[in-house]
Amino acid sequence: MKVLVVDDDRVLAEILAFTLQRLGLVVVQAFDGRSALQRWSEETPDLIMLDVNLPDMSGFDICRQIRQQADVPIILLTVRGEEDDIVHGLEIGADDYITKPYSPRQLLARVQAVLRRVKNSAHAPLFPAVRQMGNIWLDVPRREVTIAGDDPIPLTPLETQLLDYLMVNPGHVLTTEMLIEQVWGAEGGTRSMLRQLIHRLRQKIEPDPAEPIYVETVAGLGYGFIVQSDT
Repeated sequence: MKVLVVDDDRVLAEILAFTLQRLGLVVVQAFDGRSALQRWSEETPDLIMLDVNLPDMSGFDICRQIRQQADVPIILLTVRGEEDDIVHGLEIGADDYITKPYSPRQLLARVQAVLRRVKNSAHAPLFPAVRQMGNIWLDVPRREVTIAGDDPIPLTPLETQLLDYLMVNPGHVLTTEMLIEQVWGAEGGTRSMLRQLIHRLRQKIEPDPAEPIYVETVAGLGYGFIVQSDT
């Protein structure tokens, strides 16, 4: 598999490349935003490790542009560890967010989790292509959800995976740990990331996100999907 490493710090980029090569990955590099977009177009990598602070454009902008065209996994790397930055990165479609400095062991674990999730998703059967529970229709391949016949709502890959798993288990409480492992892999997600993903999904599908009627919180346990009828 091929990884595109984007970082304007060439020393850190080389260290990161060496670390990834230990996994047997092919590494290509870019050191600014424009070359990152060009390398992505030319190389079609299986994963992008993207620094947020680049000299010519923001990693957030690069992530947004790529996500509009492809579902390639993106892990953001940055010294900015504020919650607002993390939430913003996940909202625009990043699959993970790692703050610097990070240990090689942590980095490898997160990369392996993302790649494992992609591999499992690629080999998973897509039947039914459209999943329906109550008045919600989820088109998994198209990553769109339709509620009570309204216009389709686009979802990110993570939002699609979360909603699909919830809909497969209607009426059951799914623990936080179960959801993290299903969506990110056991080593790739956190409780905070899951809370933010739930929040984003509710913003898209709930009539009133503050009073959810589809994705309920079960205090101390996790979350569950409530089936609503068409009436």
